Amino acid sequence: MPVGALPPPEDPAPADPVDRLGPPPPTDRLRGWATALALAALGGLVRFWNLGFPTDKGTPVFDEKHYVPQAWQVLRNGGYEDNAGYRLIVHPPLGKQLIAIGEWLFGYDGWGWRFSAAVAGTVSVLLIVRIARRLTRSTLLGALAGVLLVCDGLSHVQSRVGMLDAFLAVFVLAAFGCLLVDRDQVRQRLAVAVREGRVAETPWGPRMGFRWWRFGAGVLLGLACGVKWSGTYFLAAFAVLCVVWDVTARRAAGVPRPWVGTVVRDLGPALWALAVVPILAYLATWWAWFGSETGVDRHAVGRDVGADSPFWFVPDALRSLWFYSSKVLEFHNSLVTDPNKPHPWESKPWTWPMGLRPMLYYLESGGGAPGCDGRQDCLGAVMLVGTPAMWWLAFPMLGWALWRAVTRVDWRYAAVLVAYAAGWLPWFVNLDRQMYYFYVTPIAPFLVLGLVLVMGEILGSARAGAERRGTGLLVVAIYTGLVVANFAWLWPILNGNAIPLWWWNAEMWLPSWR
Repeated sequence: MPVGALPPPEDPAPADPVDRLGPPPPTDRLRGWATALALAALGGLVRFWNLGFPTDKGTPVFDEKHYVPQAWQVLRNGGYEDNAGYRLIVHPPLGKQLIAIGEWLFGYDGWGWRFSAAVAGTVSVLLIVRIARRLTRSTLLGALAGVLLVCDGLSHVQSRVGMLDAFLAVFVLAAFGCLLVDRDQVRQRLAVAVREGRVAETPWGPRMGFRWWRFGAGVLLGLACGVKWSGTYFLAAFAVLCVVWDVTARRAAGVPRPWVGTVVRDLGPALWALAVVPILAYLATWWAWFGSETGVDRHAVGRDVGADSPFWFVPDALRSLWFYSSKVLEFHNSLVTDPNKPHPWESKPWTWPMGLRPMLYYLESGGGAPGCDGRQDCLGAVMLVGTPAMWWLAFPMLGWALWRAVTRVDWRYAAVLVAYAAGWLPWFVNLDRQMYYFYVTPIAPFLVLGLVLVMGEILGSARAGAERRGTGLLVVAIYTGLVVANFAWLWPILNGNAIPLWWWNAEMWLPSWR
């Protein structure tokens, strides 16, 4: 299958029809890891800079007010929540357990409740450099992916608040990376089978053996669901993507019946790795709740659920969890937009790709605002806004990716499209529900990957002439500089820095941002 137009000069030549992107040489691998670690360090510096500021007079801001106290409950109880809070405990426990780690290390303050999210944001930078490197076989493009993610305003802010979405994003991105490695590994194994003449022994092709990277993806997707249920969208999409990759790999290897071969050889193990394993991993995130006596609805059977249920054979703990989950689902279904009094910062999914309706997390104005030193025409604000130099190109990127995936059968663009769609399209199913811009946090890395693939085509093939490569490099450098400058301009309203009122007005580029 075509893989695009950018093998860099240092990459090896294709070795086999089913192993077109062979492993890089050791020196290039070392350079790739050094680049990833350096950019992760830069991302960590940016994410952790003055992390404890701002707060709402020492208390959490915006939706931190839900998750930070719940994480403190988790820390106090040893892993679970026991105060239903009018049933506002509406997400699985893993994200709050992760927040609780920071609170355990640093205490109940801004640093404590934001530490784990900042770690997740830093790890995401490391992951995206390696993932982009694997997609493009270019260390340069991997580095550019890291720069773009560091400079994404939405990813930056979500990595600096005590909310759940940064954890969902890092687990989803890591699972995507695992599946990419699994894809390469499957093709390498088939390449060996081709060389040994084992492919045509049966119409179905050879067995692939145990696939640890796919198993790891299943664990990570289960953990993603243990942060937020929206992880199930990525689980379903990635499972389909993995099966399609298996079919195309067998077909490229010359297996006589690749579809049947995939069903016979791969479907059962895939169901185990991407259905059973995620469920087990999800249930494992409830470990503390299962072991508790006072967890919310822990003993619903016999109190809220009849003991003589037709499902009497299911353990009481699982039936209680099912009851608890049904109440959470009921809450989410009731969370609808009030046409007479809509939430001031809610938005609908058609506005998300371009970030047309950002969110205000914090605002303090007047002489008493931190850093204003008594000036009345001064304010500090934290606004969740994606860097326009990136997000305003979302629709052109998606259109080009669709064109490349359909006309050139470019699997890289198809993979990015599937991941992006998994985080965006499901929200169109129930438009009456209250929705917010921070829901797109998990798809920000896939926006970056799509942009990087396009940047690779602008750079051109390694076999192109010096003038062509030079022009492409100039265009990519100018665009990257524009993204960095845009991020620097937004810096004050991403971090709550005190600025004059005129500066605030200059930051508000669109009426819908207000």
